[in-house]
Amino acid sequence: MDNATGERAGYRRSAGSPRGEARRRALLDKVTDDVAENGLVDFSLRRAARAAGTTHKVLLYHFDGAEDLLRQAVVTLRERRIGNALAAGTAEAATLTARVRAAWHSLRDEESQLRRVLDQAMGLAMYDPGRYAALGRGASQQYLPTLVSFCPPHWPDQRKHEVAEMILATLRGFLVDLLTSEDGSGAEAGFAALLRAVEREEAAG
Repeated sequence: MDNATGERAGYRRSAGSPRGEARRRALLDKVTDDVAENGLVDFSLRRAARAAGTTHKVLLYHFDGAEDLLRQAVVTLRERRIGNALAAGTAEAATLTARVRAAWHSLRDEESQLRRVLDQAMGLAMYDPGRYAALGRGASQQYLPTLVSFCPPHWPDQRKHEVAEMILATLRGFLVDLLTSEDGSGAEAGFAALLRAVEREEAAG
């Protein structure tokens, strides 16, 4: 892939141009749509090229192979999920409890295939970290800023971070439960308990 040194070097010189970035983003969006619909199983550069309506050589100008492309597609899917949750949370009343409730409803009601794909990514990262660690790396860093932004602005940064970490870890578990249980009642019961804990945090001022 990199043996054509001049070709790759030429690409690197133009990669940061607005036109080059727009092209890369358009290709990534198409590949991300394919991953969202068809999952991670049997993902390949050839499949990605078909989804993007281009050739694998074109993709190699913009991405460092199939694994890099898959990693960026997973990151983009998380960005879409976070955008939906953030929009739902900020549309609610300006309390942490209301925002967490709205964000959970957004996550709970999102397309099940999207949940499955993102959970597949985390599963692969744990199953074969030597190959797939990048699929899980940075996931918390993507989610945490949104949850921190839900916290009351007067809270100290450490408290915001601690509460955001608690919410993130708990919601992750509930999303797994939704995929593995018959009716999701356990997740709903657990979420009710989480809301009570969040309410107590808010009441403490």
